[in-house]
Amino acid sequence: MKNIFAELPPDSSPDEQFLELLARPGLRIERIVSTGQASAPGFWYEQALGEWIVLLQGEALLRFEDPPQAEHLKAGDCVNIAPRRRHRVDWTLPGKATIWLAVHYELPALPV
Repeated sequence: MKNIFAELPPDSSPDEQFLELLARPGLRIERIVSTGQASAPGFWYEQALGEWIVLLQGEALLRFEDPPQAEHLKAGDCVNIAPRRRHRVDWTLPGKATIWLAVHYELPALPV
């Protein structure tokens, strides 16, 4: 892929699209395209890796469990999510592509 906006799913797609752009030990970069999807009720992501995201297009409501807060993201907004920090997507803009760039990274072990 030469363009991050190429090969988008139709705006009426029932499923999110995940496309891995780069993978290296301790690092994964992916494009996620949402077309109105949200996390299932009661579901929380709790990932072992850190995740830095930037919203390239569209809008989303990202919620954290602790402290309980929601962030309304618009194009250009970015968020760093620490490993194991519980979060969910409450909402993405229906009928239009919301494009995320997600960088998943491993934190180095701290010396003892």
